[in-house]
Amino acid sequence: MGVHGLTTYVESNRNFLQDVRFRDSRLVIDGCSLFFRLYFHHRLDQQHGGDYDAFACLLTQFLSALEACNIQPYVVLDGGMDPSDKKFATLRQRLQSKIREADCLSHGRNGSVLPILIGKVFIQVLAQRGIPLIQCPAEADWDIACLAHQWNCPVLTNDSDFYIFDLPGVGREKSGYLPLSFFQWSNLNGKASQRYIPSRCYITNNLCRWFGGMNRELLPLCAVLIGNDYGAPKEAETLIAHIDMSTLGRGNARCRGRAPASRIECLLIWLSYFPSVTEALAEVSRLIDGEAGAGKRGQKGGLSSQLWAAMQEYNIKAHSSLASWFSGGALPPREKASGLAQLPECLSLAAAQGQLSPLALDAFVMQRALLYPQVENSKLASSHCSSRAIRQALYGILLHKAPNTASQGQVRLGVLLEVLGVKQSALAPVPLHLQLAVAVTGFWVREAIPTPSQPMLQALVLGMIYGELASNNQPGATRRTPVG
Repeated sequence: MGVHGLTTYVESNRNFLQDVRFRDSRLVIDGCSLFFRLYFHHRLDQQHGGDYDAFACLLTQFLSALEACNIQPYVVLDGGMDPSDKKFATLRQRLQSKIREADCLSHGRNGSVLPILIGKVFIQVLAQRGIPLIQCPAEADWDIACLAHQWNCPVLTNDSDFYIFDLPGVGREKSGYLPLSFFQWSNLNGKASQRYIPSRCYITNNLCRWFGGMNRELLPLCAVLIGNDYGAPKEAETLIAHIDMSTLGRGNARCRGRAPASRIECLLIWLSYFPSVTEALAEVSRLIDGEAGAGKRGQKGGLSSQLWAAMQEYNIKAHSSLASWFSGGALPPREKASGLAQLPECLSLAAAQGQLSPLALDAFVMQRALLYPQVENSKLASSHCSSRAIRQALYGILLHKAPNTASQGQVRLGVLLEVLGVKQSALAPVPLHLQLAVAVTGFWVREAIPTPSQPMLQALVLGMIYGELASNNQPGATRRTPVG
């Protein structure tokens, strides 16, 4: 999700974070945060389609560093869009921003657009290294927090929501939130048998102690009032306007004798005066209701209910549904109301393993998909237009309600090959694991506008050959057939 401005506020105050020597522990990793951090922080290529080989090497080095410190990673990935659609406006806004950034990159200016296949390369490398992972049905933040809470181990991410989730844990160095920006995995320390990764750790107790022993249960209310990716009530700005920041700061030990530096600090100071969530919500309603005037005073309690419902996004369950997956491979239960409950078991398993993309999950559940922008010539039609026929066929296969039998699987494969314009007999001489790549390449040569040049085609074929040679030369490497 993300709480607006919270990362900047927390990381600017060293009292909220403590130095740790991290080793000998489980570690729940926010996979999406990790691959974004690795790619952008190390300034890998964005303008020419992505440097996947360099990224794979970087990820391998990261995993080797964890292994050297006896850290057992468990990776959790975001899946499709939230079925409630409450984050749709935020997602659309972000994609519009990425389109503008992609255009800037295409003209040699600054921007941050993740190459489109980084997620797939990330999953492939984890599979090769035997790292356990799961792809959640939708956004993974809450599931990550529940798993870390049950296991009493830390979370590695860059998501500011984890400054709100209460992850107290049981030990100083084996609990809480480890921000990726402070996780010095490339700077191992200690003797060979006691290697550790220098890092900084956050627990909610540190922040609450700074504000005079503030009740930790009030932090979700602060997050909702500040505003996260699900939005904020319009009344929040009215509330902040009612709080006199200078009055709060003067003579207040929580501010150390100064006025609050930001509206986040203002809200935290104000909330710290309330012993309970109930009393804080009642005061919020009183202030807002007073501003609304007599015409709305009969609606008292409505805002409290709205805020309380939004706060439940941070309510951690004692037992995580992901724990059984990582311990024995059991699929987490799906809510009956969710569209994913109708997904055949084989596809549910593929989705959990990361072999079924979030786009496919969105197509199945939402019957809508958002296509990620790429760096290309913005004066031409989007390159996604070239693959429209393939997507339409895949959507039709996903949404087809016929029984999932072997004969139906042969029919669906035939539909896909027909769309690609190739007969199965023509692919017979091609190694099985390359048949899909060859068929798609032929489709691309025919359908792309403008038509790919001969050097581009030659570069693609040489890339396939190089990939085969590199794969065959890796010790212990096993060839995998792509899921098609």
